Amino acid sequence: MFVLVEMVDTVRIPPWNFQRQLNEAIAEELNKKLANKVVFNVGLCICLYDITKLDDSYIFPGDGASHTIVHFRYVVFHPFLDEILLGKIKYCSQEGVHVTMGFFDDILIPPESLQQPAKFDEAEQVWLWEYETDEGAHDLYMDQGEDIRFRVTDEMFVDTSPTGPSAAETPVIPGQPVAPPAEEVEKKEAPYTLIGTICDPGLGLLSWWNS
Repeated sequence: MFVLVEMVDTVRIPPWNFQRQLNEAIAEELNKKLANKVVFNVGLCICLYDITKLDDSYIFPGDGASHTIVHFRYVVFHPFLDEILLGKIKYCSQEGVHVTMGFFDDILIPPESLQQPAKFDEAEQVWLWEYETDEGAHDLYMDQGEDIRFRVTDEMFVDTSPTGPSAAETPVIPGQPVAPPAEEVEKKEAPYTLIGTICDPGLGLLSWWNS
């Protein structure tokens, strides 16, 4: 679930931090920059583990800060495929069951990866498993806040770096009023998403197996 990733970065230390130990100042800057951030194709950064190498520091003309190339290892949340994880149901939607692990919320279990037969209750906004027994079918609801065990089947990284304007601006014609720009509704995409399944035996809500 958690891995150590070797990284290299140039760290800028402002002059007012020169009185501090270099390692301490660099560690603070690295955590400020990376902690709780998703690095593309790497994972969710948690905290600095250690600094393995410091190159020489330089002060460039026009900038009183020091710049140091730092080699370090960072603790990253990046589960491997087929790993079994434990989370809580955040909410349900037509897309599937959305799961949170407290520090990471972008986990989706799509409808085809639920125990079958499954159906979505529009009124309650929850998924349920129509569990067959000798006495007939019972509806087992996947309620918000329930503990759920799932297996990671896929992951998706999305580059959410800022981009330039998507279209050229409308030219301004002298003497004519300028029309206000149309508001573009953008769907905010998660930079890192895990896809899971609960189809395998022993997976699903813990209350199902403990009752």
